[in-house]
Amino acid sequence: MRRAPGAVLIITQLADNLTRGVEAVGDTISETLFEPVIRLGVTGLARAGKTVFITSLVANLLDRGRMTGLVAEAEGRISAAFLQPQPDDTVPRFEFEDHLHALTGPNPHWPDSTRAVSELRLSLRVRPSGLLGGLQGPRTVHLDIIDYPGEWLLDLGLLDKSFAEWSAETLDRLEGRAEGAAYLDLVRATDVSAARDEPVAKALATRFTEYLNNARDAGYHDCTPGRFLLPGDLAGSPVLTFAPLPEEAGAGRRSLLREMERRYEAYKARVVRPFFRDHFARIDRQVVLVDVLGAIHQGPRAVEDMRRAMTDILASFRPGRNAFLSRILGGKRVEKILFAATKADHLHHQQHPAFASIMDALTRDARDRARFAGAETQAMALAALRATTEELRSHGGADLPCVRGHLKDSGKAAAFYPGELPQDPTVLLGPARDGADSWLGADYGMMAFAPAPLTLKPGDGPPHIRLDRAAQFLFGDKL
Repeated sequence: MRRAPGAVLIITQLADNLTRGVEAVGDTISETLFEPVIRLGVTGLARAGKTVFITSLVANLLDRGRMTGLVAEAEGRISAAFLQPQPDDTVPRFEFEDHLHALTGPNPHWPDSTRAVSELRLSLRVRPSGLLGGLQGPRTVHLDIIDYPGEWLLDLGLLDKSFAEWSAETLDRLEGRAEGAAYLDLVRATDVSAARDEPVAKALATRFTEYLNNARDAGYHDCTPGRFLLPGDLAGSPVLTFAPLPEEAGAGRRSLLREMERRYEAYKARVVRPFFRDHFARIDRQVVLVDVLGAIHQGPRAVEDMRRAMTDILASFRPGRNAFLSRILGGKRVEKILFAATKADHLHHQQHPAFASIMDALTRDARDRARFAGAETQAMALAALRATTEELRSHGGADLPCVRGHLKDSGKAAAFYPGELPQDPTVLLGPARDGADSWLGADYGMMAFAPAPLTLKPGDGPPHIRLDRAAQFLFGDKL
């Protein structure tokens, strides 16, 4: 008796899910009773500095002279830190050594950005605190760092949207953007109810991908599907050859519209869901990096788009507390989420309180939702690698708080004053929510600095701003 293909598929999926569940139970018991594992997800929106964050964090955990804000280190309870083979042999290793050489070598430069999932395991030998310290010897705590593009994270929102819903939202968004004009013109000239034609489908997907790249360059963050921007080995495949189209009731099963719909569903099933299942759903601590200064420089619309993206990103997580029993039963949740504004070294420290207040206000909606679900959240301004020094410059009878560094493009030394950030975040967020085209009576500049040449003392990691405080919030409680 032959089983139907659908029945075989269902049985296979059930067996696979059961196997995963048994493995998860074993892993959880092992972690809890023997060597705890902290799975730290690191993601961020475009140009936020994920690679630099991970590289500097690992370097500063290996050489902890600058990590006084990490309580276990300040108390002298971390005796050693070392890199180990990662637990998942099917995921590329984060190339820590290459990235560190790029940042601290003879010709320092920023490493290549994140383009796929990667992983790294750092193990710490830690002596327990309090009464346990005298009864137990040091134990090993594993920090598994999972690096993944923020563009992929936004794709998780597609799982709850049909092709018609996603198309309508996307096309409506394009109507108000100059970057979307060329694609909209092509859509209007296309008969979506005509028989599917691969050259037409490819032309639409290519023009839509051009829009996504241009929108990202213009400072927008709602650029989905994310794999269109970072296709990897899927480039040119049918699963990435679709685009949003207006719904038409008379379109038949073999029409261009229905083929695009089929490919959209395949993208969710074969690209988005496996990413969620194999990587994202296993994370229990998360940092989301944001280039707030870049958005401010690009104007109110970019700031409002970033605020919405932060809220959408939170919707992708399952925030809450991880009870032992719920973890065994597969209910793993993200316990702590840090929203970090990067490039704090582009501002004089006098402006850091205002910068932190803006970041706090930008992520307020997202963090309120996470706290309601039982997760701890925090907003912070930091620089994973400090590339500038500070100075005061006299101008018009006043001292301007500037930063000095070497420009990324020319290598020339330059002092820079970006403009005075307001003490009240609503001065920025108000015009952003109202859809203003520019900041009223203010201009905020942005410069791209190169990493500074470093001479590190033995035991010191690369210079940073508040990286130790970020580490304490994310995993200090586990040490």
